[in-house]
Amino acid sequence: MPGENLSRDEARERAALLSVDGYEVSLDVRSAIGEAQGAGPRTFRSVTTIRFRCNEPGASSFADLVAPSVTAVSLNGRDLDPSEVFDGSRIVLEDLAADNELVVDAQCAYSRTGEGLHRFVDPEDGEVYLYTQYEPADSRRVFANFEQPDLKAPFRFEVRAPEGWTVWSNGAGERREEGRAALPQKGGGGRRAGGVWRFAETKPISTYITCVVAGPYHYVTDSYERVFEDGTRLEIPLGAMCRKGLAPHFDADDVFLITKQGLDFFHDHFDYPYPFGKYDQAFVPEYNLGAMENPGMVTFREEYIFRGKVTRASYEGRANTILHEMAHMWFGDLVTMEWWDDLWLKESFADFMGAFANVGATRFKDAWITFANRRKAWAYRADQLPSTHPITADIRDLEDAKLNFDGITYAKGASVLKQLVAYVGQDAFMEGARRYFKRHAYGNTRLGDLLSVLEETSGRDMAAWARSWLQTAGVNALTPQVLLSAEGRIDELAVVQEAAESHPELRPHRVAVGLYRRTAEGTLERYARAEADVDGPRTVVAELAGAEAPELVLVNDDDLTYCKTRFDETSLATLREHLGSLTDPLARALCWSALWNMTRDALLPARDFTALVLRFAGRESDIGVLQMLHAWATSALVHYVAPEGRESVGRLLGEGALRELRDAAPGGEQQLAWARFFAAVASDADELRLLRGLLEGTEKIDGLDVDQELRWAFLEPLAAHGEADEDVLAAELARDDTASGKRHQVRCLAARPSAAVKAQAWAQVVESDALSNALVEATIAGFAQPSQRDLVAPYAEKYFAAIERVWSERSIQIGMDVVRGLFPSLRDSQDTLDATDAWLSAHEKAAPALRRLVLEARDDLARALRGQACDAAASGGR
Repeated sequence: MPGENLSRDEARERAALLSVDGYEVSLDVRSAIGEAQGAGPRTFRSVTTIRFRCNEPGASSFADLVAPSVTAVSLNGRDLDPSEVFDGSRIVLEDLAADNELVVDAQCAYSRTGEGLHRFVDPEDGEVYLYTQYEPADSRRVFANFEQPDLKAPFRFEVRAPEGWTVWSNGAGERREEGRAALPQKGGGGRRAGGVWRFAETKPISTYITCVVAGPYHYVTDSYERVFEDGTRLEIPLGAMCRKGLAPHFDADDVFLITKQGLDFFHDHFDYPYPFGKYDQAFVPEYNLGAMENPGMVTFREEYIFRGKVTRASYEGRANTILHEMAHMWFGDLVTMEWWDDLWLKESFADFMGAFANVGATRFKDAWITFANRRKAWAYRADQLPSTHPITADIRDLEDAKLNFDGITYAKGASVLKQLVAYVGQDAFMEGARRYFKRHAYGNTRLGDLLSVLEETSGRDMAAWARSWLQTAGVNALTPQVLLSAEGRIDELAVVQEAAESHPELRPHRVAVGLYRRTAEGTLERYARAEADVDGPRTVVAELAGAEAPELVLVNDDDLTYCKTRFDETSLATLREHLGSLTDPLARALCWSALWNMTRDALLPARDFTALVLRFAGRESDIGVLQMLHAWATSALVHYVAPEGRESVGRLLGEGALRELRDAAPGGEQQLAWARFFAAVASDADELRLLRGLLEGTEKIDGLDVDQELRWAFLEPLAAHGEADEDVLAAELARDDTASGKRHQVRCLAARPSAAVKAQAWAQVVESDALSNALVEATIAGFAQPSQRDLVAPYAEKYFAAIERVWSERSIQIGMDVVRGLFPSLRDSQDTLDATDAWLSAHEKAAPALRRLVLEARDDLARALRGQACDAAASGGR
């Protein structure tokens, strides 16, 4: 047996052989509380009955289950010896009949890594909380099944839970006590009582979107109603939940507001009523993802419940995630990809729909600015890695699938869909979606199924578009070329398209080209705009001939296409002096994004980029763009500024951040953003003394409320510079003795500048599996501090010695966290690049997913070294 992995070929063979009629899953999670029994992992009982058909009677196949032990297996009434048919991840099924019933009684393990049935003990009150997370293939850690998206079936869940708990699942539930009649729940939850919880049968869905949430969660209810044009009434029970400790911070009213606005929006556009009954949303602890689209039971990371003051960008981000997951109810849950090759059929659409619905239905009308500035930055990075891939990817197995939840599948795919809407028209696009839902409801699809309906509704040939945009990798760069006449007008304006040597595809782009110049008032305004179809290496935009000479040419104005924008010399000179004078916020965001891409591509010295941030970021009105600039400036300092310039650039950033912090409107979100940025770059004694004074109350900045979350943000740099020791951090945890406080404390403890501290942190993450996923993440975040390059340098050799073992022994999520998070990027030298190459050469047969992660880290390091060389060359010539 090949272990826990599952190949595409195996899945196709099984799908051709089997079809599933239904599951009955019974879980007993009363073991979640109290002392663990015996050695080994804490387990729960899982009994699964699967009814399925085989179109070749007498054939063999297998079911999936990852469990410490199996008590009993029966196939069509015939008892099988678990020791003979179960190898730890698969159950062999031989001599299948035309109609089959498989019953598996197993002891499954609770998870501490966020994969499977995760068990969390709240340090604040000792309460235990459970939730499941499966994508792409972890439901087999909870019940026996056929773990692939195209073997859909209805599910019935039954859960025995401790006294005082409530249980939720995909369907509406009812509670029974032994020997008593059913006690129905409103929505998915109900009164806190023990007993057996039984849930309504689901529609046919894939295994990876089934869900169970259980524990003493704080639960709030509401309802959504809609009357359609034909008089049909739809009522959806709504629920939202979180840990009891977060209840005082839970703004459920805003969650329900966005939820109702989203349901209205999607009903208006999709013409297909929400198909899954109730709509619960659970905000759960130690969650690896942003959220997961389990139908009727969406799960989110609890960090979307804000314990302290946050900016509007945080609320916009939460709304985007709520709408993203809601879009999945149609794109992904109702209609599901056949295999993970077509993951984009759900994720790209949901990412696009999140921004589309945010703008169209909620108070966040500038969500496309966030998309252009933040989401596309993720895509641009991913699309230039050696692991870049077409949007329709080649997913050989589950390990490939796990790594392809990336910036290509999400943000590039969404960007391409945004361009597709412009290409075929919004009406044709939405009509295509409506036909897609009705034609394939509760089924599985491939790329061709979507393209066929879009061809029907738009009348366009989608095959050529798909070849250019979905089936090739890489990002193009577009640069304006301006030739002026003797009279100072545009004689010719052309757009030059370039591609990387590794991915030379030149694509068709629908772009808007904007011309800008300063007004008498000193603002930089657009005075001319033309749309053009850019195709090939050079395209002339004839419509702009004769226009007055521009000071700035923006070749992807209004963000219509997916590309890296470049500038001609005049435009770049204008931005250096007048970027803050651009009045259009989207144009500003696009310029900032282009400048950051140039910095990463070693076309703009990092010191020039940080100087632009210092000069113009204080005038940025969009808070999301401002926070992104802070993140980019920090990254520039850590990775792209030449080593000899780090101290001076860091000092300038610290001084500039403090100046903007003091000048910002008291109590405003800009002030909060600058306070967090100041903490991120503070390094000298005076800056650290101010942070300590703000914590202790001996220093004040008018309007700045140093709440608990901001206190932890101030403590990390103090810990990293040796100004907050273990006793200080323990005292802060006593002040904030919560799950969130514990994560912050663990991060700060690992940040301290001590060889013994680093050795302990390394051992806790690499040599032990005692920490939960959230505390592994916190420890890794604290371990590598930019001010401690020499201190962590010895761990480069240890990293390469350990990663193959870690990958083989730990779960894929923890393996990804360790391999990505502990790569020695702070030892940014040719020696580290050579050591990486040596490991890759010596481990050509290592797991492809592991090699991919190391190759990506190597590429980031090589890019950083090129950026540092660019920065050093520029500073040396000044």
